[in-house]
Amino acid sequence: MNDKLDMQTPNWANINTEKLAKLFPNCVTETTDGLKLDFDLLKQELTTDIVDGTKERYRLEWPGKREAIVTANLPTTKTLRPILEDSVDFDNTENIYIEGDNLEVLKLLQESYLGKIKMIYIDPPYNTGKDFVYKDNYSRDSKEEFEESGQKDEYNQRLISNPETSGRYHSNWLTMMFPRLKLGRNLLTEDGVIFISIDDNEVHNLKKLCDEIFGEMNFEGHIHWRRRHNQPNDKSKLIGLVAEHILVYAKSSDKLKLSGVGKLPLTGTFTNPDNDVRGDWASKPWKVGSDQNGSKYKITTPTGKILDEEWMGDETNYKNLLADKRIVFPNNGDGSPRKKYFKFEREEEGQCATNWWSHELFGHNQEGNSEMTELFDGRKNLFSNPKNTRLLNSIIQLANVKDGDTVLDFFSGSASTAHAIFNVNAENKSKVSFILVQIPENLEESKKGVDSKTKKQLEDCIEFLDSINKPSYLSELGKERIRRSGKKIKEEKLEHAKKEGIFADFSDDQDYGFRVYKLDESNMQDVYYKPQDYSQTTLDIFADNVKDGRSSEDLLAQVMLDWGLPLSLKIEHKKITEKEVFAVAGDSLYACFDKGIDETFAKELAKDKPLRIVFRDKGFKDDTAKENVKQLLKQLSPETEMKVL
Repeated sequence: MNDKLDMQTPNWANINTEKLAKLFPNCVTETTDGLKLDFDLLKQELTTDIVDGTKERYRLEWPGKREAIVTANLPTTKTLRPILEDSVDFDNTENIYIEGDNLEVLKLLQESYLGKIKMIYIDPPYNTGKDFVYKDNYSRDSKEEFEESGQKDEYNQRLISNPETSGRYHSNWLTMMFPRLKLGRNLLTEDGVIFISIDDNEVHNLKKLCDEIFGEMNFEGHIHWRRRHNQPNDKSKLIGLVAEHILVYAKSSDKLKLSGVGKLPLTGTFTNPDNDVRGDWASKPWKVGSDQNGSKYKITTPTGKILDEEWMGDETNYKNLLADKRIVFPNNGDGSPRKKYFKFEREEEGQCATNWWSHELFGHNQEGNSEMTELFDGRKNLFSNPKNTRLLNSIIQLANVKDGDTVLDFFSGSASTAHAIFNVNAENKSKVSFILVQIPENLEESKKGVDSKTKKQLEDCIEFLDSINKPSYLSELGKERIRRSGKKIKEEKLEHAKKEGIFADFSDDQDYGFRVYKLDESNMQDVYYKPQDYSQTTLDIFADNVKDGRSSEDLLAQVMLDWGLPLSLKIEHKKITEKEVFAVAGDSLYACFDKGIDETFAKELAKDKPLRIVFRDKGFKDDTAKENVKQLLKQLSPETEMKVL
């Protein structure tokens, strides 16, 4: 410890630079003088105008990068509308499934889930030249471009193909990924972790992109997962592809280590050849490796051989281990000493993950296909190589996801993540919740211009969805998988209880439900946001600032997002003076969108003393009632915050 006084004032430039670097890690760059802030990029973060910069620096650059930064920073006026008929146990579940462009959804989640997501897992489009990517229009004022080019469907989504022949092949992909990763980072807890699956085409660019967004110091590792259980036999290829990549970054490596990193189940072989009462054990060399430092002293083997080497611990430590029968000498006592470690100790500690994940331990693509086939009544290949749940279970365990944590997947595809979380909760009796986001990709549109194998697969998906009276969208497959996987696990637990003879006392409080939301335009009339576009004569048309066809549940969802409340909070339905009232998380938020709100209602409501109450502007009996309700609440429930839509 240095006890000397610095004898100088603090270097506020360095201090402020460190603060800004934590807020904007992507603005830290290498210079001839070391790490510095890139002020051009910092200026870009603070404006929605494109800032030009010409200074050379070490960084990942591509055409469209500044537009991507602007895209991430632009606000959105969209909202999420609940789809009750597609949901399971809507009022009580804490799981969320959202249909829509994940960029807009991530923006909507910024307040409600800022710093609340423990783990993100994504399996984004791999940019093979055949996959669709999102086309983000950062100016937001040229909708005609998308409508005329057919890039929008009924959900107002933007999907385009990205052929390898495109001059912006890599750039398009990077422009699509940058804002989503940037917004995703904001949602992570301080000890949160993100896992990103990717193939060879973009792994190099993704690594650089994540170094910039998360900070190179927060890189946790690069997992190589063998996704194929069979050996490829393609004679046209120099190297057959059997592995995929999973890049792992922490929000803050320091905070992650303080909170504890996850461990995986043991994989070593443990035996007990000397009948040690402490059980099965394995061993490791007591002699230090070539790249390690140790303590030098002499050890005599049971056969009398003297070994003068550097050892893992000092001589006192060695003698204590020897007395505790934790040192063994192989080769009938003539070999170099090894230290015992017991299976029960390692089971408590868990095992550190490596960067090579075999298909034997972590599953493979065919396993993922088989899981889907079993869930969907023997139908094969409804989805192309979905991630298997054994892989995702291990990722969840490695991230040290615990009871009460939330996992986010904003490229959810076949919803393997939800299935895996149901498995984890069933095995650990935990309550881990999920948020899944998937663009409702039109499968009929996706059939255009694809090879015959892919077309047949899409046709099978469409035929299946038609058989269950669902529209032909990819998100419908995801929702159906969640329903079926939850039902399957619930039935398996019940069957197990019957076999074990504990059926009479069996209770299952696991959350198998999920709330479905759909990204849509705001519930409020455009005049609500752009009054300058309307004359006073036009304003008279709007008797209400809420759009026609919007339900009370629609308004409640927008209120929760605007107030920064998680969408997973429990929602109860109450009746106060015959009016419908939503009670969110107990008394955290009351919402009533009925008409005829008056003083009588306010007096009854005030008895519950909610923290917040929201009404529809046109819901009051008249202007006098509106003012009286406001004053009554101030008098009878002064802690209640009142808002009006």
